[in-house]
Amino acid sequence: MVCAVATTTARACANIALVKYWGKRDPQLNLPAAGSLSLTLDALVTTTQVTFDAGLAADELVLDGAPARPAELARASQLLDLVRAAGRLATRARVVSRNEFPTASGLASSASGYAALAVAALGAAGVAMSARELSILARRGSGSAARSVFGGFVRMHAGRAGDGSDAFAEPVASPLTERVRMVIAIVGGGAAKTHGSRDAMDHTAATSPLYRAWIELVPRDLAAAEAALAAADLEQLGTIAEANALAMHASAIAARPAVIYWQPATLAALAEVRALRAAGRAAWATMDAGPHVKVLTGAGDAAAVAAALRAVPGVTDVSIAAAGGAAAILAEGNTDHRAS
Repeated sequence: MVCAVATTTARACANIALVKYWGKRDPQLNLPAAGSLSLTLDALVTTTQVTFDAGLAADELVLDGAPARPAELARASQLLDLVRAAGRLATRARVVSRNEFPTASGLASSASGYAALAVAALGAAGVAMSARELSILARRGSGSAARSVFGGFVRMHAGRAGDGSDAFAEPVASPLTERVRMVIAIVGGGAAKTHGSRDAMDHTAATSPLYRAWIELVPRDLAAAEAALAAADLEQLGTIAEANALAMHASAIAARPAVIYWQPATLAALAEVRALRAAGRAAWATMDAGPHVKVLTGAGDAAAVAAALRAVPGVTDVSIAAAGGAAAILAEGNTDHRAS
């Protein structure tokens, strides 16, 4: 039997939120409880190949060289179902995805993963979408993936509509885009974290007495961060980013029981960032749902910041990232093959 095969390979970069969203107003549609602002990073790359193959009886997912767990496959299939509906397809897909950085450890692998999956799946299905529609589709896989569709600084709109049609991301132009760097300090060797982001968000929203204050803070931080971008004020942007990250983690730590991602090396790295700043370096910390510390800095200070963090006991790796580009197709093709 001859089966039609359509394959597309895409890449996307993870992003680190400077003003974070933490919690969802609709978990089924992945609608964030608040907006966010992020920086896409060139050092955190996911490459994903999607093959729609009429010879497949079910979707398949290989992640970092190994078959995905059932829950991971089901989540990917949900996004593939949206693509199939848009393209009026019934064909199952084989997905092969690889992260060039630790997976599920707090480095936003789901953001780059689902952005790359959305781009590759649309390409293989022959479905065209606008940038806004692509962002909305990627959001259905992972809330932060909506931002990884774009390069540089990206603003995510939480939206108000119940169907999520106004919850999308868009790029934010700033003179800082070429000047900023993010130093990424890996704590604990990049091991998988104990609290998944989705469950931790839901638990924090349901039990933390600080959560409502967090939600009320985000719009003010967003407005101030966007003003800093417009003014090319790195110090102001960094100050907001560090305070916002600490407030997010405070809400999680106050959950009952607490959600604590930090390790001793996390605290030591944060102390080193404060020491660097006191010594005149441009250095402001941010952290997502994991123990790693990311430091917003300028191109001129990045090497010194990285060297200082490498000397922190418990920091197992350090890298420097510049602003990354938008998600894009790398290769595509259509073939026939003879199934046995």
